[in-house]
Amino acid sequence: MARFFLTLSYNGTVYNGWQVQENTPNTVQQVLQEKLSMILKEKIEIMGCGRTDAGVHAKNFVAHFNSHCADLISNKSQWIYKFNTVLPVNVSIQNIQQVKEDAHARFHAQERNYYYFLHRQKNPFIENYSWYVYGDIDFELMNKAALILLEFTDFTSFSKIHTQNKTNNCKITKAVWQKVADNEWRFTIRADRFLRGMVRAIVGTLMLVGKNKITLSDFKKIIEAKDRSVAGQNVPAHALFLTGIKYPKELFE
Repeated sequence: MARFFLTLSYNGTVYNGWQVQENTPNTVQQVLQEKLSMILKEKIEIMGCGRTDAGVHAKNFVAHFNSHCADLISNKSQWIYKFNTVLPVNVSIQNIQQVKEDAHARFHAQERNYYYFLHRQKNPFIENYSWYVYGDIDFELMNKAALILLEFTDFTSFSKIHTQNKTNNCKITKAVWQKVADNEWRFTIRADRFLRGMVRAIVGTLMLVGKNKITLSDFKKIIEAKDRSVAGQNVPAHALFLTGIKYPKELFE
């Protein structure tokens, strides 16, 4: 039996997040396990690089699984085609790579990257993948606040409460708002790991800065408080995309 990394994309609109949960049948992980088990004719259990919330999308999500299939790599393009023919239209596999038997999609990830999209003029063609925000927003000020994130490691103020995390420490290496088109902006954030709900809570709090409801000093104090109740609300999930995962090269066969 060998271990493989899957690279896939999914539109999270209709799913209750990535991870299989009790009383939550409609998840991306569940769909993949069912379809790959059917095609490979063996029980397939998949472990993802993280757990995206309901409604969140992924452009480059990585998951690992074990299989007895002898030609999964030598006949890779055919297997990818077979998998994609049985998967729903909102899930797509792009690549399969053989990795070392102890390689772990979640624990060996060195870096994760997210995008959050925002638009300031109503646009029916991006409405399902970007957050429409009316009114003036000071993106320059929000970028000053985003740089403050790089000074800290404990992001309890931006984490969902009652999680099973052993630590709320993360190392953020990039956080920036960039204009991508007229009235369209993208927030990029990169870190070694993310807490549940962290990106949406950060964006929600940055928006308080951008709307001049709190100061840069207030933003810093929110982080230092280590208290979710003092930060901004979670922004909508439909504008959030997991876009990339980085792994050590030595994991790959």
